[in-house]
Amino acid sequence: MPTPTDDDALFAGTRAMFALPDGVIYLDGNSLGPLPSNVAARVARTVQAEWGAMLIRAWNDAGWMDLSGKVGDRIGRLIGAAAGTVMVADTTSINLFKVLDAAIHLNSERSVVLSDTGNFPTDLYIAQGLTARLPGRRMLRTVAPEDVMAAIDDTVAVVMLTEVDYRTGRRHDMRAITGAAHDAGALVIWDLAHSAGALEVDLAGTGVDFAVGCGYKYLNGGPGAPAFVYVAPRHQDGIAPLLSGWIGHAAPFAFDPDYRPAPGIDRMRVGTPPVLSLEALDAALDVWDGIDLARVRARSILLTELFIAEVEAACPALTLASPRDAQARGSQVSFRHEEGFAIMQALVARGVIGDFRAPDVLRFGFAPLYVRPEDVKSAAAILAEVMDGRLWDRSEYRLRGRVT
Repeated sequence: MPTPTDDDALFAGTRAMFALPDGVIYLDGNSLGPLPSNVAARVARTVQAEWGAMLIRAWNDAGWMDLSGKVGDRIGRLIGAAAGTVMVADTTSINLFKVLDAAIHLNSERSVVLSDTGNFPTDLYIAQGLTARLPGRRMLRTVAPEDVMAAIDDTVAVVMLTEVDYRTGRRHDMRAITGAAHDAGALVIWDLAHSAGALEVDLAGTGVDFAVGCGYKYLNGGPGAPAFVYVAPRHQDGIAPLLSGWIGHAAPFAFDPDYRPAPGIDRMRVGTPPVLSLEALDAALDVWDGIDLARVRARSILLTELFIAEVEAACPALTLASPRDAQARGSQVSFRHEEGFAIMQALVARGVIGDFRAPDVLRFGFAPLYVRPEDVKSAAAILAEVMDGRLWDRSEYRLRGRVT
């Protein structure tokens, strides 16, 4: 029997901080993180002792107005960003809209936003919509993920990429691409939706210009948790937000008729902060206190390598869609099968929760804070049973809801 390690003890401790349902192996934290045990009490306290007892005074007395920056700084530690460079507000899509517009105007003599064909659709939609409405011949250009470096030229104003591909887990080389973009005179925006809390990120060290990401995946902030936005210090006071809302004003409660952007990262705020969601996310981040991301990443690699080995040995009909090189993928593993949707529904019915991405991808996320090696082996064994017995071949497993 293997000897327990220090990492086993560390991650047993973090697992105990989640309210995980009995009989479930949860491999979908790359879509929605599970509930940390302390969140419900925090939200209840905010509702009862702050909103209920303090009423509107809580904006000052309970520090509600400072939550966006406070939580931003906590996330900043997980993504290699200095204090005062990350703000929590709005959604990933809205934050991307803000920074993409800012970057285009900082590099206004160029016309191209460069992305890749594997990028998450909402990122591409935001870029399509924004470039179509800006003056001049702005355009979104997409290339295959492996062709990004070669496509960076002197027409590119902004390189806009998601570090970890949402379907396959393929990981871009942030340092190399950021360096190449800067050498060519372009700015860079990174979407960290599948990176923050899953692997080591060093925004300051790699010289990234802008970044965005969500709070509800590996950060476990709950469904619809607010997103975060990063702006490098060198850009903060030189950008004029297109979404110039009152909370991003230099003096919101002066109620000036004209907009003046707040100094620094505060200008990336728009409207009234979602206090209950911010409190939930803040509480969820407690699990990260004192956690070394290098240990999380090492454990992630152990889990994903184990899953690939177990599944490939037992399920020859499934084709690996993720990079085989652990350093070239994030904290997820994807397999392809033409009946992928039905297979996933059969797994969910047996207590193994992953998800499906069209057209044929079974997607499994591995969050070391609560996923154990024994969970990986059990999930692979159940998957083998489903495949060997064609247990997926039932009409109810082909019924699709609005969310897959």
